[in-house]
Amino acid sequence: MDKSIPVVSKIFCSGTPTMLMIRRRPIVVNGGGFVVTDLSHNIVFVVDGCGILGSKGELMVKDGEGEPILFISKKGGIVQALSTRNKWNGYSMDYQGKNKLVFSLTDPKSCTAQGAPIRIHIEPKRNCKNWDFEIGGSFADRDCTIVDCTRKIVAQMGMKELIGGKDFYHVEVQSGYDQAFIIGVMAILDNIHGESTRC
Repeated sequence: MDKSIPVVSKIFCSGTPTMLMIRRRPIVVNGGGFVVTDLSHNIVFVVDGCGILGSKGELMVKDGEGEPILFISKKGGIVQALSTRNKWNGYSMDYQGKNKLVFSLTDPKSCTAQGAPIRIHIEPKRNCKNWDFEIGGSFADRDCTIVDCTRKIVAQMGMKELIGGKDFYHVEVQSGYDQAFIIGVMAILDNIHGESTRC
């Protein structure tokens, strides 16, 4: 029985837990963003941010071949400016360049909301009522966890000791979960915290 939970695509779901290594690129040299490899050092994903795309609040996740698979944008406008949360939308991209909304992430942006959970909603709606995934812990300290609505751990982030500090870290994605989706979430967290995908 297939227990995969695709968000971007089923091809990014593995039958076993997968360790992904993330290395940030310097904004000055490579336009920022980061490169994601497997344990054999094969490039699996590349994330481009403002330094490459030239637009604030836009991110692109590409597969190991350099093909765009996920476009992420921060929602703007007057309503968003007056809101207490920022909203990010993730769109899967097919071979024809068409975009389809696959998830939205809301994060608290006010000082009073510090520590409030970051929640993710999947499109189309799934079995969960209010949210599908929640992020806890500290991205800045490279110690955060993504859980589903049943509180099952989906992905866990950590740092590799003595290797590049906060520029080199890992994410372990549990079996059946969409790795491209998890990397898209990491890209948004990177941008929220003003790191390599932000101008």
